[in-house]
Amino acid sequence: MSVVPHFSTDDVAGTWDRLLWGDAAALPGWQQRLRLPLRMAYAIGRDLSKGRLTLEAMSLVYTTLLSLVPLLAVSFSVLQGFGVHNQLEPMLLQALQPLGDGAQEVAERIIDYVDNTNVRVLGAVGLAVLLWSVLSLISKIEQVFNITWHVERQRPLAERFSRYLSVLLVGPVLLFSAVAASASLRSNVVVQTLTDIQPLGWLLQVAESLVPFVLITLAFAFVYNFVPNTRVRLVPALVGALVAGVLWLMAGNLFAQFMAGSTRYAAIYSGLAILILFMIWLYIAWLIVLIGANIAFYVQYPEYLASRNRDLRLSNRLRERLALLLMQAVVRRHYSGADAAGEEELAHGLGMPLTNVRTLLGMLSEGGYLVPTASDPPCYVPAQAPEQLQLRQLLRQVRRYGEAPATTPALPAGTPVAAVEERLQQAIDEAFGDMSLKELAADTEAPGGRIGLRPGHPPAAPAQVRRSAGGSHRGHGA
Repeated sequence: MSVVPHFSTDDVAGTWDRLLWGDAAALPGWQQRLRLPLRMAYAIGRDLSKGRLTLEAMSLVYTTLLSLVPLLAVSFSVLQGFGVHNQLEPMLLQALQPLGDGAQEVAERIIDYVDNTNVRVLGAVGLAVLLWSVLSLISKIEQVFNITWHVERQRPLAERFSRYLSVLLVGPVLLFSAVAASASLRSNVVVQTLTDIQPLGWLLQVAESLVPFVLITLAFAFVYNFVPNTRVRLVPALVGALVAGVLWLMAGNLFAQFMAGSTRYAAIYSGLAILILFMIWLYIAWLIVLIGANIAFYVQYPEYLASRNRDLRLSNRLRERLALLLMQAVVRRHYSGADAAGEEELAHGLGMPLTNVRTLLGMLSEGGYLVPTASDPPCYVPAQAPEQLQLRQLLRQVRRYGEAPATTPALPAGTPVAAVEERLQQAIDEAFGDMSLKELAADTEAPGGRIGLRPGHPPAAPAQVRRSAGGSHRGHGA
């Protein structure tokens, strides 16, 4: 009698847990290769389930509805100067193709609104409101993308204005130029002659069917690379754009099938049915764009995939460890004569999320331990000679970072809690004495093997240095 093996949900959950978060060295090679894409899928599913992407997509739908007609009006005015404004409706129909038979109605309504928007009779105030509506859409997109890329600082106002205007003026021209180029290529005599030759004709037909996918992918890659206020590498942007392009075509086909059987919506919502379905398609479209942006972010910063949570919250112990590792890496590069490292290189070298590294670098800069260079993006160098920076003062700076005097409760002298804090600080002072950061960086083995000294390239400082009896510690007191 054979016994059928029984697998419980706990066994399956444990297997997935080991595959995603267990020790990679204990997994077979094929499972190690699957780990990164599975973590990527887990991260996207986590962001969707927690509502971050859906809320951002809904906010963009609202802004798009307010700014769509002004945006098309400005684009129409730009294209009118090039004599190609008549192609606006066919392009709009292609974008609304998933709406099925309702696409024609929506496109005609929008074109009517655009035609009725006469820029010449708006006046100064009307023109300013028109441009503000358009620029607010681009600004909202940039804000959402900055959240995706963990960027807290915004571009300067002048830079934002110039970038937004370039999108409004150059974007429509490039888009219609690409469409016109593909159309003229199809009507070329040489291309038509090659179409009659097999299998070249079949290959050309396949290439022609891929033109919409290529155009939408390039558009996504341009947005992912251009909009966020950070340096997005080309390969991550293309990977995210490819995934978003595939999802766009799949979602368009599925939504078109849904529209074909959505006659009941017309009976329920009457004249509002097409508007509601148009809003649903806008929501799906923005959700696809945001999924592609998140994939590009995770490809560029795989460190964020090493945690179950989107943002890794450091304990006090890990915060102290990360501060020590950052100072060790910067000081080692200082003594080896290597170029200073930026926040992204330091994050990759330590295998830590960029957000945490950026926070600790800001803390070390405020405390007077590091100084950012004037380059863009900035790199970090020691604020003064490492032998003058005491390790115990650094640990005290890390422990006290973020304290607000107005909200921190005062501890009267002689209380048990005050005595415990005093003993902790005395223990740290006694353990490290006058040990400097130069001694911390004296070991020739660099963590991660990517930031520290190259193998066989020891620092200029000897492995054992004499502790100085006193030193200059300006700006590093408690």
